Amino acid sequence: MGGQIVAENREEMGRGQAERLMPMLGALLDEAGAVWEELDAVAVGIGPGNFTGIRISVAAARGLALSLGIPAIGVSEFEALRGPGGLHDSRPELVSLRSSRRGADVVVQMFDGAAPAGKPVELAIYDDAEALRARVAHVPAGVPVVGAEAGALNTVLNEGRDAADVPFAAYCMDCMGGPAAAIARVAAEKLRMGQPGPRPAPLYIRPADAAPSKEPPPVILP
Repeated sequence: MGGQIVAENREEMGRGQAERLMPMLGALLDEAGAVWEELDAVAVGIGPGNFTGIRISVAAARGLALSLGIPAIGVSEFEALRGPGGLHDSRPELVSLRSSRRGADVVVQMFDGAAPAGKPVELAIYDDAEALRARVAHVPAGVPVVGAEAGALNTVLNEGRDAADVPFAAYCMDCMGGPAAAIARVAAEKLRMGQPGPRPAPLYIRPADAAPSKEPPPVILP
């Protein structure tokens, strides 16, 4: 509201996110002294991240937006790390996040100005440097690197260049108020610019690894 975060909540949960989500959102509205009908948009993080968590959050955001007649705005973790200023930046930039996959240190996304260029790529940045450079051959020489392991990536990708000519920064999402706040600020700027984008869809780095639930399905009441 007015560029300020007026209510925020975060809960670490092993399971039960789907059941907890809507009551939590209702409580946040109460804390802010607002009602559903006063919302201008719904923002949601689309990943990369946990398959089930992303699926639940994106489905909830799209359902809420449809029922309220407002935009649902998807924000990737790469966009959130860049912050709202990335929507106005015409320069290329490589954004790096820590990878949870064994055998990979980071996952990187190239941006050509505000728009992502190509798909995210997982990298083991401490393996063979030549193999690493081959995997990110689409990244222009001297491109700024931001995020996790930015210094190491900068060294490998720009070997032989004067380090002073290649800026990089270890951006920290927690320094921006945490992931939810960063997502909210990017989404608010997209809305202000009149560019909410397509309907949110999950951003997965690799195919979903999910198995059918072992629990019996709920009984459908007549």
